[in-house]
Amino acid sequence: SLRKEKIEMKKTSFLFALIAGLLLFAGCSNKKTSADNWATINEEKKIVIGLDDTFVPMGFRDKDGKLTGFDIDLAKAVFEQYGITVDFQPIDWSMKEFELNNGTIDLIWNGYSKTPAREKKVQFTKPYMENDQVLITPKESGITNFGQMNNKRLGAQNGSSGYDVFTKQPEVLKEIVKNQDAVLYDSFNEALIDLKSRRVDGLLMDKVYADYYLKQRNELEDFNITKGSYESEDFAVGARKSDSTLVKKINEALDQLEKTGEFQKISDKWFGEDVTPRN
Repeated sequence: SLRKEKIEMKKTSFLFALIAGLLLFAGCSNKKTSADNWATINEEKKIVIGLDDTFVPMGFRDKDGKLTGFDIDLAKAVFEQYGITVDFQPIDWSMKEFELNNGTIDLIWNGYSKTPAREKKVQFTKPYMENDQVLITPKESGITNFGQMNNKRLGAQNGSSGYDVFTKQPEVLKEIVKNQDAVLYDSFNEALIDLKSRRVDGLLMDKVYADYYLKQRNELEDFNITKGSYESEDFAVGARKSDSTLVKKINEALDQLEKTGEFQKISDKWFGEDVTPRN
């Protein structure tokens, strides 16, 4: 009947409209993730940075819940040069590259180690700090080298560069620890709680985190911090492959901060020393 045909035509029209809307949404999303976005960022004067808000002293929440840290100060100082406001977005660290390439965030900036595996997914800025992966063990355990972790329980953060190197160089730790794998945590804070409770025997983690965390709690004397055979890492900012201009602008701003001494001031505030990478 004519009435039935009209209903079918309405259904078809609605379906086409829905498909068109979805394609338009996907197109807008893909446009952001496949384009050089500097002009838009500079025009809107806003950029979104993804971070793990438990990673002291790089980016974390103080006792009042306010985001603070070395990377927070450094990112603000970089984009202040362009009059751009930074919106810090806490994310699941194990999903950081997905969030970046999905367009949810514009940068990964939070003690983000530059590795060959990550270089396949993101574009890095120049390194701005060095870091090591170290083994943290209670003093009373007597564990002062990686070999003593034989059949011991190791903890690590899910999605961390420490866990990446742990899996890629199995001969160093993976092949000797209990279950040939690490107990994974969403944050180092949770991992350290379990270490203190002896639910794990050691933690593989960033030296910068271990030093700051234990120093702030006057617990440096209670733990061994052991550097093994893993190579030192560089912290850098991660951007989408398409955002070459953004990376260039960050590099120029970092150079300027080093030239004026502002980088060193921020470094001294958080570490008591200049952490600029050695050439």
